Amino acid sequence: MGKATGFLDYGRVDSQACEPKERIKHFREFHPPLSVEERRRQGARCMNCGVPFCQSGMTLHGMVTGCPLHNLIPEWNDEIYNGNVSHALSRLLKTGNFPEFTGRVCPALCEKACICGMDGDPVTVRENELFVIEAAFASGDMKPRTPKVRSGKRVAVIGSGPAGLAAADRLNRRGHEVTVYEKADRPGGLLMYGIPNMKLEKRVVNRRIRLMQEEGIRFVTGADVGRTVDAGSILEQYDAVVLCCGAGEPRDLAAENRQAKGVYFAVDFLASTTRCLLEASEDAREGILPDGGDYISAAGKRVVIVGGGDTGNDCVGTCIRHGAASVVQLEMMPKLPDERAQSNPWPEWPRVCKTDYGQEEAIALFGQDPRVYETTVQALVTDKEGQLTAVRTVQAAFRDGKLEQVPGTEQEIPADMLLIAAGFNGCESYAAEAFGVALTERHTAKTGDGTHRTGREKVFAAGDMRRGQSLVVWAIAEGRACAREVDGYLMGYTNME
Repeated sequence: MGKATGFLDYGRVDSQACEPKERIKHFREFHPPLSVEERRRQGARCMNCGVPFCQSGMTLHGMVTGCPLHNLIPEWNDEIYNGNVSHALSRLLKTGNFPEFTGRVCPALCEKACICGMDGDPVTVRENELFVIEAAFASGDMKPRTPKVRSGKRVAVIGSGPAGLAAADRLNRRGHEVTVYEKADRPGGLLMYGIPNMKLEKRVVNRRIRLMQEEGIRFVTGADVGRTVDAGSILEQYDAVVLCCGAGEPRDLAAENRQAKGVYFAVDFLASTTRCLLEASEDAREGILPDGGDYISAAGKRVVIVGGGDTGNDCVGTCIRHGAASVVQLEMMPKLPDERAQSNPWPEWPRVCKTDYGQEEAIALFGQDPRVYETTVQALVTDKEGQLTAVRTVQAAFRDGKLEQVPGTEQEIPADMLLIAAGFNGCESYAAEAFGVALTERHTAKTGDGTHRTGREKVFAAGDMRRGQSLVVWAIAEGRACAREVDGYLMGYTNME
């Protein structure tokens, strides 16, 4: 423990976001980092607890609190305070493959379990993590670590999202020859096309992909295994196959006149913007959509978004950057309380209302929170050409665990565009079917209890494809655990932790 009284001497200081009306002018990240001196003070706030709940990754009342990667948080916070960033990096990389991703997009489950947060503000764990990895890249400490000895075993990873990248990274370090197949035109999966640039700039993803290539991992893009690439040939060429195809089957809207023009799935909407930015500049550094760019545009439109989660919020922020005339975000569930309820004590995940960046921007621009709670879509209204003109909503109530519409509460919201951000129904089945892998009732790859092995010889599954729609940090944890199983299968033993 670098400074025994650090949690008493220093208050929590977060990297301050740029003002909403300024940041909506571009798609770049908008949290300038703190000074090194202030970051060291934030590291000093860590209490180095005897039982560090921050790294527990435990489930309490059906909700996870603490880091699923079991990051050695007190250790690298201590090194940050003492100015030993290279030592902090060695501890950070021991459990986390991609701190530059989780340091940007993770909801910081670690901080929710921080003991400093019992009666005050938790340590800035996520920002401390990001500081360490970005300092390492800036100093040149993040060099390719190519295995000195190869095992002679070949592994195919299908999908290059966070689970696939984590599995590939670990298996490559073990000495196996790894090839990653990605159906899109660029590697990264949801890191590339699912998360908007203002949360995760694509230069960050490309930087990591380049490093992995230098370490010996081969990426094959435009390879849709099960459609354009034969699964049988993959099985013949490789000693093991890891399916990390994600949960790519979006949950549709069961509403009258669903086929109206102007209705899009959120994933298609967000991906079109990212692709346009990348085509203008490979790393999308400028963060400005080009005039006449080819993307699904919300410019000048009245937009309704179905879904109150992170993806719905990303749609709010993206629509505002397009220049939407108005944005309304519908949420079926009731508004959560602004403060912890007594029935939701620390260290449980705090079930409180969070106003995210997109909602902050809508409030600044339009003068009100875009969210409408306990509301669902009943029907879509169109003109004679089938173009959406309004969304008919109705209040929603849950009775005996079932969603019911409340009669007499119908309203119409003028709308030119509807974005469906209602989550996912599991993986797209064709990849699993191509490898002969069975699916569960939740439409995820079926594996044995506590294992990543499927019912097909030498085929494994990890990430959202196995777990269902979840967080980036869970996908990385899945990829790491799956890699350990694959290594044991290939070698007869494993020394992976």
